[in-house]
Amino acid sequence: MEDETRALLPAMVEARDRFMELVEDLRPELHRYCARMTGSVFDGEDVVQDTLAKAYYALGQMLQPPHLKPWLFRIAHNTAMDSLKRHERKYTDLVPDVPERAQPEEAGVDPELVEAALAVFVELPPVQRSAIILKDVLGHSLEDAATTMGASVGAVKAALSRARGNVARAPRTAIAPARPASAQERATLRRYVDLFNAHDWSSLRALLGEESQLDIVSRLKHRAVDAGYYDRYAEIVRNEDMRAEAGYVDGVPAIAIFRPPSSAAPAYFMLLESSDGLVSLVRDFRYVPYIAADARFSP
Repeated sequence: MEDETRALLPAMVEARDRFMELVEDLRPELHRYCARMTGSVFDGEDVVQDTLAKAYYALGQMLQPPHLKPWLFRIAHNTAMDSLKRHERKYTDLVPDVPERAQPEEAGVDPELVEAALAVFVELPPVQRSAIILKDVLGHSLEDAATTMGASVGAVKAALSRARGNVARAPRTAIAPARPASAQERATLRRYVDLFNAHDWSSLRALLGEESQLDIVSRLKHRAVDAGYYDRYAEIVRNEDMRAEAGYVDGVPAIAIFRPPSSAAPAYFMLLESSDGLVSLVRDFRYVPYIAADARFSP
Protein backbone atom coordinates (compact mmCIF):
# COMPACT_ATOMS: atom_id res chain seq x y z
CA MET A 1 0.00 0.00 0.00
CA GLU A 2 2.79 2.44 0.85
CA ASP A 3 4.54 1.74 -2.46
CA GLU A 4 1.30 2.33 -4.37
CA THR A 5 0.76 5.62 -2.56
CA ARG A 6 4.33 6.69 -3.31
CA ALA A 7 3.81 5.89 -7.00
CA LEU A 8 0.81 8.26 -7.07
CA LEU A 9 2.70 11.23 -5.67
CA PRO A 10 4.37 12.49 -8.89
CA ALA A 11 1.03 12.58 -10.73
CA MET A 12 -0.63 14.34 -7.79
CA VAL A 13 2.15 16.93 -7.60
CA GLU A 14 1.92 17.54 -11.35
CA ALA A 15 -1.86 17.96 -11.19
CA ARG A 16 -1.58 20.38 -8.27
CA ASP A 17 1.10 22.42 -10.05
CA ARG A 18 -1.05 22.67 -13.17
CA PHE A 19 -4.02 23.81 -11.10
CA MET A 20 -1.93 26.45 -9.34
CA GLU A 21 -0.73 27.75 -12.72
CA LEU A 22 -4.35 27.91 -13.86
CA VAL A 23 -5.42 30.11 -10.93
CA GLU A 24 -2.23 32.16 -10.60
CA ASP A 25 -3.52 35.29 -12.33
CA LEU A 26 -6.68 35.33 -10.20
CA ARG A 27 -5.01 34.97 -6.82
CA PRO A 28 -4.15 38.67 -6.27
CA GLU A 29 -7.78 39.68 -6.88
CA LEU A 30 -9.07 36.85 -4.70
CA HIS A 31 -6.75 38.07 -1.97
CA ARG A 32 -7.90 41.68 -2.28
CA TYR A 33 -11.42 40.43 -1.64
CA CYS A 34 -10.56 38.03 1.18
CA ALA A 35 -8.21 40.44 2.98
CA ARG A 36 -10.89 43.12 3.11
CA MET A 37 -13.50 40.60 4.21
CA THR A 38 -11.34 39.36 7.10
CA GLY A 39 -9.57 42.66 7.88
CA SER A 40 -6.13 41.06 7.64
CA VAL A 41 -3.76 40.33 4.77
CA PHE A 42 -2.68 37.18 6.60
CA ASP A 43 -6.16 35.91 7.45
CA GLY A 44 -7.17 36.82 3.90
CA GLU A 45 -4.43 34.60 2.51
CA ASP A 46 -5.59 31.77 4.77
CA VAL A 47 -9.03 32.10 3.19
CA VAL A 48 -7.46 32.09 -0.28
CA GLN A 49 -5.55 28.91 0.57
CA ASP A 50 -8.72 27.25 1.87
CA THR A 51 -10.58 28.39 -1.25
CA LEU A 52 -8.02 26.88 -3.60
CA ALA A 53 -7.93 23.63 -1.63
CA LYS A 54 -11.72 23.32 -1.86
CA ALA A 55 -11.69 24.23 -5.54
CA TYR A 56 -8.96 21.71 -6.35
CA TYR A 57 -10.88 18.93 -4.64
CA ALA A 58 -14.23 19.93 -6.19
CA LEU A 59 -12.74 20.17 -9.68
CA GLY A 60 -11.85 16.49 -9.53
CA GLN A 61 -15.53 15.64 -8.97
CA MET A 62 -16.84 17.60 -11.97
CA LEU A 63 -17.78 16.35 -15.41
CA GLN A 64 -17.67 19.82 -16.96
CA PRO A 65 -15.20 22.60 -16.05
CA PRO A 66 -16.77 25.68 -14.42
CA HIS A 67 -16.32 29.30 -15.42
CA LEU A 68 -13.22 29.75 -13.31
CA LYS A 69 -13.39 33.31 -11.96
CA PRO A 70 -17.03 33.43 -10.76
CA TRP A 71 -16.71 29.89 -9.41
CA LEU A 72 -13.60 30.72 -7.37
CA PHE A 73 -15.12 33.94 -6.05
CA ARG A 74 -18.24 32.08 -4.97
CA ILE A 75 -16.10 29.57 -3.03
CA ALA A 76 -14.00 32.41 -1.57
CA HIS A 77 -17.13 34.28 -0.47
CA ASN A 78 -18.60 31.23 1.25
CA THR A 79 -15.28 30.44 2.91
CA ALA A 80 -14.86 34.01 4.15
CA MET A 81 -18.43 34.14 5.44
CA ASP A 82 -17.94 30.86 7.30
CA SER A 83 -14.81 32.32 8.90
CA LEU A 84 -16.64 35.50 9.88
CA LYS A 85 -19.53 33.54 11.37
CA ARG A 86 -17.06 31.81 13.66
CA HIS A 87 -15.49 35.07 14.81
CA GLU A 88 -18.16 37.76 14.39
CA ARG A 89 -21.43 36.33 15.61
CA LYS A 90 -22.68 39.81 16.51
CA TYR A 91 -23.39 40.53 12.83
CA THR A 92 -26.75 39.31 11.54
CA ASP A 93 -27.10 41.61 8.56
CA LEU A 94 -29.69 39.90 6.38
CA VAL A 95 -30.55 42.04 3.36
CA PRO A 96 -34.04 41.48 1.90
CA ASP A 97 -35.04 42.00 -1.69
CA VAL A 98 -36.09 45.59 -2.34
CA PRO A 99 -38.10 47.21 -5.12
CA GLU A 100 -36.16 48.34 -8.16
CA ARG A 101 -36.89 52.02 -7.43
CA ALA A 102 -34.81 51.76 -4.21
CA GLN A 103 -31.70 50.72 -6.05
CA PRO A 104 -28.68 53.05 -5.77
CA GLU A 105 -26.98 54.40 -8.85
CA GLU A 106 -24.28 52.41 -10.60
CA ALA A 107 -20.69 53.24 -9.70
CA GLY A 108 -17.32 51.98 -10.84
CA VAL A 109 -14.18 51.31 -8.86
CA ASP A 110 -13.66 53.85 -6.07
CA PRO A 111 -9.94 54.78 -5.99
CA GLU A 112 -10.19 55.96 -2.38
CA LEU A 113 -11.68 52.66 -1.29
CA VAL A 114 -8.97 50.73 -3.11
CA GLU A 115 -6.40 52.56 -0.98
CA ALA A 116 -8.43 52.51 2.24
CA ALA A 117 -7.10 50.63 5.24
CA LEU A 118 -8.57 47.18 5.78
CA ALA A 119 -9.99 48.40 9.10
CA VAL A 120 -12.46 50.57 7.14
CA PHE A 121 -14.24 47.45 5.90
CA VAL A 122 -14.30 45.35 9.06
CA GLU A 123 -16.70 47.79 10.76
CA LEU A 124 -19.34 46.82 8.20
CA PRO A 125 -21.66 43.82 8.60
CA PRO A 126 -20.38 41.00 6.36
CA VAL A 127 -23.09 41.27 3.67
CA GLN A 128 -22.49 45.00 3.27
CA ARG A 129 -18.77 44.35 3.34
CA SER A 130 -18.97 41.82 0.53
CA ALA A 131 -21.16 44.03 -1.65
CA ILE A 132 -18.96 47.11 -1.46
CA ILE A 133 -15.72 45.18 -1.95
CA LEU A 134 -17.00 43.34 -5.00
CA LYS A 135 -18.61 46.38 -6.62
CA ASP A 136 -16.64 49.46 -5.54
CA VAL A 137 -13.19 48.00 -4.88
CA LEU A 138 -12.93 45.21 -7.47
CA GLY A 139 -15.31 46.63 -10.07
CA HIS A 140 -17.46 43.52 -10.49
CA SER A 141 -20.86 43.99 -12.08
CA LEU A 142 -23.92 43.84 -9.87
CA GLU A 143 -24.91 40.60 -11.56
CA ASP A 144 -21.52 39.03 -10.87
CA ALA A 145 -21.60 40.28 -7.28
CA ALA A 146 -25.04 38.74 -6.84
CA THR A 147 -23.76 35.42 -8.20
CA THR A 148 -20.79 35.51 -5.82
CA MET A 149 -22.95 36.36 -2.82
CA GLY A 150 -25.78 33.98 -3.70
CA ALA A 151 -28.27 36.87 -3.53
CA SER A 152 -30.58 38.77 -5.86
CA VAL A 153 -29.37 41.91 -7.61
CA GLY A 154 -31.87 43.90 -5.58
CA ALA A 155 -30.48 42.56 -2.32
CA VAL A 156 -26.94 43.38 -3.40
CA LYS A 157 -27.97 46.92 -4.30
CA ALA A 158 -29.61 47.39 -0.91
CA ALA A 159 -26.50 46.14 0.88
CA LEU A 160 -24.32 48.33 -1.32
CA SER A 161 -26.36 51.43 -0.55
CA ARG A 162 -26.10 50.83 3.19
CA ALA A 163 -22.39 50.06 2.96
CA ARG A 164 -21.63 53.24 1.03
CA GLY A 165 -23.46 55.29 3.62
CA ASN A 166 -21.59 53.63 6.48
CA VAL A 167 -18.20 53.99 4.80
CA ALA A 168 -18.87 57.66 4.01
CA ARG A 169 -19.16 58.26 7.75
CA ALA A 170 -16.07 56.21 8.65
CA PRO A 171 -12.58 57.80 8.94
CA ARG A 172 -10.47 56.74 5.96
CA THR A 173 -7.34 56.81 8.08
CA ALA A 174 -8.52 53.97 10.33
CA ILE A 175 -5.85 51.41 11.13
CA ALA A 176 -6.07 48.08 12.89
CA PRO A 177 -5.08 48.18 16.56
CA ALA A 178 -1.72 46.55 17.26
CA ARG A 179 -1.90 43.06 18.75
CA PRO A 180 -0.15 43.02 22.13
CA ALA A 181 3.24 41.30 22.04
CA SER A 182 5.31 40.44 25.08
CA ALA A 183 8.80 41.87 25.57
CA GLN A 184 10.21 38.40 24.90
CA GLU A 185 8.26 38.08 21.64
CA ARG A 186 9.53 41.46 20.48
CA ALA A 187 13.09 40.54 21.46
CA THR A 188 12.88 37.26 19.54
CA LEU A 189 11.53 39.08 16.49
CA ARG A 190 14.39 41.62 16.61
CA ARG A 191 16.94 38.85 17.19
CA TYR A 192 15.65 36.97 14.16
CA VAL A 193 15.88 40.11 12.02
CA ASP A 194 19.44 40.85 13.15
CA LEU A 195 20.60 37.31 12.37
CA PHE A 196 18.79 37.30 9.03
CA ASN A 197 20.46 40.55 7.97
CA ALA A 198 23.84 39.15 9.09
CA HIS A 199 23.16 35.97 7.05
CA ASP A 200 23.94 34.01 10.20
CA TRP A 201 21.95 30.92 9.26
CA SER A 202 23.49 28.63 11.87
CA SER A 203 22.41 30.99 14.66
CA LEU A 204 18.93 31.19 13.12
CA ARG A 205 18.73 27.40 13.22
CA ALA A 206 19.67 27.59 16.89
CA LEU A 207 16.61 29.80 17.49
CA LEU A 208 14.32 26.94 16.41
CA GLY A 209 12.78 24.55 18.88
CA GLU A 210 13.05 20.83 18.24
CA GLU A 211 9.44 20.68 17.02
CA SER A 212 9.40 24.05 15.25
CA GLN A 213 7.18 24.15 12.20
CA LEU A 214 7.80 25.80 8.84
CA ASP A 215 5.03 27.07 6.60
CA ILE A 216 6.26 28.36 3.25
CA VAL A 217 2.84 29.63 2.28
CA SER A 218 1.46 28.02 -0.87
CA ARG A 219 4.45 25.70 -1.17
CA LEU A 220 5.42 23.58 1.84
CA LYS A 221 4.60 22.73 5.44
CA HIS A 222 7.24 20.78 7.31
CA ARG A 223 9.23 20.49 10.49
CA ALA A 224 11.64 23.38 10.19
CA VAL A 225 14.72 21.38 11.18
CA ASP A 226 14.14 18.91 8.33
CA ALA A 227 13.37 21.29 5.50
CA GLY A 228 16.76 22.76 4.56
CA TYR A 229 15.09 26.15 4.87
CA TYR A 230 18.11 28.24 5.76
CA ASP A 231 20.28 26.44 3.21
CA ARG A 232 17.81 27.69 0.64
CA TYR A 233 17.97 31.26 2.00
CA ALA A 234 21.76 31.12 1.93
CA GLU A 235 21.43 30.42 -1.79
CA ILE A 236 18.79 33.11 -2.32
CA VAL A 237 20.78 35.92 -0.73
CA ARG A 238 23.75 35.13 -2.93
CA ASN A 239 21.59 36.16 -5.89
CA GLU A 240 19.25 38.72 -4.31
CA ASP A 241 20.05 41.69 -2.10
CA MET A 242 17.45 41.98 0.66
CA ARG A 243 16.90 43.43 4.11
CA ALA A 244 14.63 42.37 6.99
CA GLU A 245 12.93 44.79 9.35
CA ALA A 246 10.71 44.11 12.37
CA GLY A 247 7.44 45.97 12.76
CA TYR A 248 3.70 45.68 12.46
CA VAL A 249 1.60 44.69 9.46
CA ASP A 250 -1.96 45.90 9.98
CA GLY A 251 -1.46 45.55 13.72
CA VAL A 252 0.27 42.12 13.64
CA PRO A 253 3.92 41.81 14.77
CA ALA A 254 5.80 40.74 11.64
CA ILE A 255 9.02 40.85 9.65
CA ALA A 256 9.06 42.76 6.39
CA ILE A 257 11.54 41.81 3.68
CA PHE A 258 12.73 44.68 1.46
CA ARG A 259 14.15 43.71 -1.90
CA PRO A 260 16.38 45.59 -2.74
CA PRO A 261 17.24 46.92 0.74
CA SER A 262 16.65 50.53 -0.34
CA SER A 263 13.09 49.78 -1.47
CA ALA A 264 10.42 51.92 0.18
CA ALA A 265 7.82 49.14 0.19
CA PRO A 266 8.17 45.58 1.51
CA ALA A 267 8.38 42.77 -1.04
CA TYR A 268 6.87 40.18 1.30
CA PHE A 269 6.50 39.24 4.96
CA MET A 270 7.31 36.62 7.56
CA LEU A 271 5.39 35.81 10.72
CA LEU A 272 6.93 34.15 13.77
CA GLU A 273 5.44 32.40 16.76
CA SER A 274 7.76 31.95 19.70
CA SER A 275 7.87 30.67 23.26
CA ASP A 276 10.59 31.01 25.88
CA GLY A 277 12.88 32.70 23.38
CA LEU A 278 12.63 29.92 20.77
CA VAL A 279 10.78 30.14 17.47
CA SER A 280 7.99 27.57 17.24
CA LEU A 281 6.59 28.55 13.83
CA VAL A 282 7.94 30.40 10.79
CA ARG A 283 5.37 31.49 8.19
CA ASP A 284 7.16 32.72 5.08
CA PHE A 285 5.01 34.57 2.51
CA ARG A 286 7.76 34.82 -0.13
CA TYR A 287 5.69 33.01 -2.77
CA VAL A 288 2.56 35.10 -2.27
CA PRO A 289 4.07 38.60 -2.58
CA TYR A 290 0.78 40.11 -3.72
CA ILE A 291 -0.34 40.41 -0.09
CA ALA A 292 2.18 43.24 0.36
CA ALA A 293 0.09 45.42 -1.97
CA ASP A 294 -2.77 45.52 0.55
CA ALA A 295 -0.68 45.70 3.73
CA ARG A 296 0.31 48.67 5.86
CA PHE A 297 3.71 48.14 7.44
CA SER A 298 4.99 50.31 10.24
CA PRO A 299 8.51 49.76 11.67
